[in-house]
Amino acid sequence: MKSSELDSIIPPEIIGDRLYQTLGELASIPDVKTILEIGSSSGGGSTLAFVEAILRRSDADSVRLFCMEVSSARWRKLADTYRNERFVCPYNISSVAVSDFPTPEEVAHFYRSTQTNLNQFPLETVLGWLKQDIDYVKDTGNDGQGVLQIKKIHGIRAFDLVLIDGSEFTGERELFAVMGARYIALDDVNAHKCFNCYNILQAHVGYSMIAQDLTLRNGFAVFGRKY
Repeated sequence: MKSSELDSIIPPEIIGDRLYQTLGELASIPDVKTILEIGSSSGGGSTLAFVEAILRRSDADSVRLFCMEVSSARWRKLADTYRNERFVCPYNISSVAVSDFPTPEEVAHFYRSTQTNLNQFPLETVLGWLKQDIDYVKDTGNDGQGVLQIKKIHGIRAFDLVLIDGSEFTGERELFAVMGARYIALDDVNAHKCFNCYNILQAHVGYSMIAQDLTLRNGFAVFGRKY
């Protein structure tokens, strides 16, 4: 398999900031038992926020933190870091199938019609990222509807808490797969990743915003189910 930027270990982004704090607060709620993190990387950022909060709970053994990371190198480090925490369940699989990724034409249309922080990069670069993500999933054999697989394996109808912070190009499909979760946190709402997710949840009659900061990196927002 040819080398990819996805094989490199990268420093955490969500660390010690307001989103990190908010994720920890939500993971501390007693009846939050199933947590899905899409885009765990090597486990030094948002994963740590979840783990620290769960470890402070007296019922930590009843919680399950499902960590999804498509990069095999980052997943191995993630799994090794938390190998002693039984509530951490690391999965090395794509959150959605390759067939659910947007086409280059769809990404180009978004780029030209919607002004986000993504426009700081040339369209050619952005489309290169899309190709790299798709090629990596195909080459590693990690293709699959990971979110739906986890729900089926563990008999989960709706997660209690979800963080969407995976590929730049799969946020909207991931949202469709987790809709109904009690809390949904979105990172990079001012980019392709979660721009549409943000607008969908803002307009959704069943969700209300409980936290946001559009100036932190590419912006984040957290929504809670009303009913």
